[in-house]
Amino acid sequence: MAQGTVQVTHTGTSRWRRRTGEYASLAAALEAAGDGDILTVAPGTYRENLVVQRAVTLRGPEGSVGSVRIAPADGVALTVRASATVQDLHVEGQDTTVPALLVEDGTPELIDIRISTRSAAGLEVRGAARPTVRRCTIDNPAGVGIAVLDGAGGVFEECEVVSAGQSGVSVRGGGHPRLERCRVHHTSGAGLTITGEGSGLEAVGCEVYEIKGAGLQIASRATAHLTDSSVHRTSADGVTLDTDAVLTLSDCDIHDIPENAIDLRSRSVLTLTRSTVRRFGRNGLSVWDPGTRVDANQCEIHDSTGDYPAVWVSDGATAVLDSCRVHDVPDALFVLDRGSRVDVVDSDLSQIRNTAVSVSDGASAQLDDCRIREASTGAWFRDHGSGGTLNSCTIDAAQTGVIVTKGADPVIERCTVTSPAEAGFYVSAEGRGTFRGCRVTGSGGYGFHVMDGCRTTLSKCRTERCTRGGYELVDPSLPVIEDCTSDESAVLGAHGRAVPEPSANRLPSPQPAGPLASSPTPPVTPTTPEPQETALARSSDAVLGDLDALVGLDSVKREVRSLTNMIEVGRRRQEAGLKAASVRRHLVFTGSPGTGKTTVARLYGEILAALGVLKRGHLVEVSRVDLVGEHIGSTAIRTQEAFDRARGGVLFIDEAYALSPEDSGRDFGKEAIDTLVKLMEDHREAVVVIVAGYTAEMERFLSVNPGVASRFSRTITFQDYEADELLNIVQRQADEHEYRLADGTGEALLKYFAVLPKGPAFGNGRTARQTFESMVERHASRVADLAEVSTDDLTLLYPEDLPELP
Repeated sequence: MAQGTVQVTHTGTSRWRRRTGEYASLAAALEAAGDGDILTVAPGTYRENLVVQRAVTLRGPEGSVGSVRIAPADGVALTVRASATVQDLHVEGQDTTVPALLVEDGTPELIDIRISTRSAAGLEVRGAARPTVRRCTIDNPAGVGIAVLDGAGGVFEECEVVSAGQSGVSVRGGGHPRLERCRVHHTSGAGLTITGEGSGLEAVGCEVYEIKGAGLQIASRATAHLTDSSVHRTSADGVTLDTDAVLTLSDCDIHDIPENAIDLRSRSVLTLTRSTVRRFGRNGLSVWDPGTRVDANQCEIHDSTGDYPAVWVSDGATAVLDSCRVHDVPDALFVLDRGSRVDVVDSDLSQIRNTAVSVSDGASAQLDDCRIREASTGAWFRDHGSGGTLNSCTIDAAQTGVIVTKGADPVIERCTVTSPAEAGFYVSAEGRGTFRGCRVTGSGGYGFHVMDGCRTTLSKCRTERCTRGGYELVDPSLPVIEDCTSDESAVLGAHGRAVPEPSANRLPSPQPAGPLASSPTPPVTPTTPEPQETALARSSDAVLGDLDALVGLDSVKREVRSLTNMIEVGRRRQEAGLKAASVRRHLVFTGSPGTGKTTVARLYGEILAALGVLKRGHLVEVSRVDLVGEHIGSTAIRTQEAFDRARGGVLFIDEAYALSPEDSGRDFGKEAIDTLVKLMEDHREAVVVIVAGYTAEMERFLSVNPGVASRFSRTITFQDYEADELLNIVQRQADEHEYRLADGTGEALLKYFAVLPKGPAFGNGRTARQTFESMVERHASRVADLAEVSTDDLTLLYPEDLPELP
């Protein structure tokens, strides 16, 4: 059979056999063919728009897959309107307004088809069509990979979308395909998109990955069911549900997602069974709006790569976790806003860097038979209207077991807190709470610590082996205490009130009772020991001596000394009974990176502590990521927490201009600024705030935020180091590490720093230190090759040890 011809074989029982033979074109062969005929196409390129309207078999030659190309100049390359079989063809479309292969009717079989096109869709199924598509590949960088619409269905087995300019698979208008063992990747839109009432998708054993967008997107009353499938390596959320969408995930794996692994809102419903959510940059589950609900059973959420809660529930949404594990995340569960609720049953929350369960803004959480361990805080009920129940739960190796603050009123029953570093249960800032049958053992602080003004009820609770004491009641008249015991002695108070009696093994606690009594926020054990008073006993002159010893920074030193003198004289005037000038201690540091801003901020805090202005003088360094949350409300919480950590010291905000980007839109940085300004006003004596960043950016930041600018007394500019000052830093590094600069090395360093590019990445002091480290590495490579070495060989750095200029 010659190339470019079509062999038609008639297989019917009719005696009329004129259809058998060769045809010069596919169109002619299809016109002549009848139901049951087999059309075998010779290798070649066919510039025809084909329409299959009968139940024929259209195929390429055996053993030569892809040798037949259907590639018209425009229009739909291949249209199927019957229950035909199409096999071993390569379809190429050039028209961006229509699909390359269109199935409009019947139950055809499409087998081993390669679609390589730049069309509106690679393969489109519509209307009453119900094709079976096996081992087909779609490459369409201009449009949708597979589109199923207008009530169409079909089964797609072992198919692959290797690229798509839009969605990999798009289902709408009541379409409802089934995908089995398919792969969708390298799309510029969502991997799978299902939208519209009546639209649905079922996928089994499928993989969606390398997606520039969301992996799976379901909206507008559509439904989907994925089993034994995975979504990973997207550029946006892994899975999104919106507006009454319904999704079931069974035995699925959602991983390596830079944003939310699963985000749902607007009355959407997700059922998650035996599935894993891991390595996500924001929330593992992000659940919004009244009527939105997640039911997760036997699932695992772990290994967050960002600084966001693993499960976020807000705006009246609901989440239920049954027999689940959440671990290795910054925070496990955040539930906020009135009407929002989380129910957690028989689940494990472990290795939580911050708070395992946080409840705020009137939300509710119920935990039954759950296990929390290795968390900074086990559960924190934060404010008025927030509550819920913890029933038969255990909390082990937390800093603080349960915290109740600001009018929150949970019920905690039959819960055990083991080995907390600070307190088992901590109630402050008019928090309430009812604790029944709870137990604290091995606390590094108190068992129950109830602050002044807290109307808490303790019933049948017990403490054992608590370092500072079983019960610390700052105002014993308010809490209701019934039948509580301790391994210390206790006596029954008036009106049936059981009041712990001081005993020999209870450590004395002066009033106010240490750090727990002095702050409305829970104590956090630092990673390094608390600074003792003796550590802050240095005079301001001694600390200023450390400042003077820094390389360069002459103008900075003058500014700090001027501030110090003002504060010192003001203190002396007060001691003499005179009025002291008000000195605003908050500062703006501007300048390039590596010019010593953080070091000076740390010394400034120590100076203020030495002068008695600050209690501790410690430095808490934060940036935008530490202050700005993902959702409304979370930013204020983060900013408050950072401010509280800095109480008695300095809050240093690096790159503060990032809180007010030029194109802010709905950015939550403004919420951080507003919260910070109020805190600075309400607690003006407690914390010194220093904002820092590049000079031009900080000028813009202050100009667009006059409320912030008014809170700062002055701006201190950190000039770039000169070449001789950078040389001085290298010399100090060498002395510290017992190296010496050989003759000529100093001059070589001066020339090196003079010509070193001063771009945005130039780090000043850091650059000097990195230069020294590079010299040490090159020195080591040079000396390692010497058979015998002297002390000079081991210590001298030569000009040839200098790194090459970038």
